[in-house]
Amino acid sequence: MANRTTAMDQTRTRARTRRAILEAAVEVLGDNSAAPLSEVARTAGVARSTLQRYFPERSDLTRALGEYVEELVNEATVRARTTDGTAIEAFSRLVAEYFGARKAILAAFGDQDVPREPAECESGPADLALYDLVERGHEDGTIDPRITPLWAQQLLWSGLYAGAVYVNVARVPAFEALNMCLLSLVKAVSDDRRA
Repeated sequence: MANRTTAMDQTRTRARTRRAILEAAVEVLGDNSAAPLSEVARTAGVARSTLQRYFPERSDLTRALGEYVEELVNEATVRARTTDGTAIEAFSRLVAEYFGARKAILAAFGDQDVPREPAECESGPADLALYDLVERGHEDGTIDPRITPLWAQQLLWSGLYAGAVYVNVARVPAFEALNMCLLSLVKAVSDDRRA
């Protein structure tokens, strides 16, 4: 029984350390995608050798960040309650929730040197929820039927990227960039023909 408890404790410790490294990578690489991994280790409060045990190469860390961001995006999608209210209301909540994860998203996908595997192009739960939301918007008349689900997805990610960069470039508070994102994205997909 003692060996089992020790193994569980080690597993929890490893999970906490891994999570701390990923969160540090979000902070460091979200600000500077070219930052040295020693800075990520320092921010995580671990030795560089510890970081290398978990992620031997930079590409391993970047891949793990992608998986971590996918988890964050799926959690944000659930919080956005994409099936509640009108589709445009749900879309607004989704934009706000995703905007909260902007730094992690930039850290994971801001490095264009890491090739994406074809499996990464498959639709996950968050993608499917967005596609359903857009189709529901076509039915309830709040989202322009000329906007396809895939186009809405591409527009959403580009708008979020623009909002994240706007915070740094314009040196504005995040809530101001979020408001600009919401205004732009909601206006872009809304069915204004019904007015």
